[in-house]
Amino acid sequence: MSYILEHRGDNIWRGHFTLFPEDVAVHGVSGRLGGVSKAPYDSLNLGLHVQDDAENVWENRQRFFQSLGLDAEKLVTPEQVHGDHIERVTRADAGRGAKEYGDCIPQTDALITNEPGLLLMLCFADCTPIFLLDPKHRAAGLVHGGWKGTAARLVEKTVRRMGEEFGTKPGDVLAGIGPAIGPCCYEIGRETEERFREAFPGHEEIFTPRDEATGKVHVSLWEANAIALRDAGVPDTQIDRAETCTACAHKWYFSYRADGGRTGRHAAVLALR
Repeated sequence: MSYILEHRGDNIWRGHFTLFPEDVAVHGVSGRLGGVSKAPYDSLNLGLHVQDDAENVWENRQRFFQSLGLDAEKLVTPEQVHGDHIERVTRADAGRGAKEYGDCIPQTDALITNEPGLLLMLCFADCTPIFLLDPKHRAAGLVHGGWKGTAARLVEKTVRRMGEEFGTKPGDVLAGIGPAIGPCCYEIGRETEERFREAFPGHEEIFTPRDEATGKVHVSLWEANAIALRDAGVPDTQIDRAETCTACAHKWYFSYRADGGRTGRHAAVLALR
């Protein structure tokens, strides 16, 4: 298992997991290069909600999706609010949020589907994208693992919801934890720390040792989401991790922290064939 960043032409890059069978689904994480957006959204910004020019965003989306052999007109994307709502989407939702932010799926942080050709897309700039694929039942899920979603164990809830909707068994799920701010850079305050301790009791491995000067710790969103996946019943051998910090690698990915709070968004994309 590994996470690979590959060049797709015209300075467009795709991060992807070798764990995921390409004959079942197309997936990828976009980079920040190869687009038309101006600073501070330079250049392949795929987010419509960051005050970038909407025409530039649509051009960027078309460039990235075309590089994957996909039609951007068929994407569906939500209004991400750091909650735990999961939405099952169908062909009727194709195009929602593609060109207008007001048209996206409202207040949703995880999408699931069993519809081939429907392009699930979520946007990120330090939060954790989590890909879920059930090759047996041909079902897919995409999760926004910000700190609140991670503490709410949204990925665990999404695996269970896929079971309810599609008959997915956790033992059949392939999971990929994408690039996100790493434990090297993600310092948290006391209140956030307590939320994580309540959500992951006994799992000290998600924290770094407390800084004596600041009294703060760092947390690993990667490890916390891996724990939630294992607790949902997904075998550890079927969980891949990019192990890529977006703050450290902000020349390749957008990072809210490293870019000073005003930046674009890369995207996670997942589509069943």
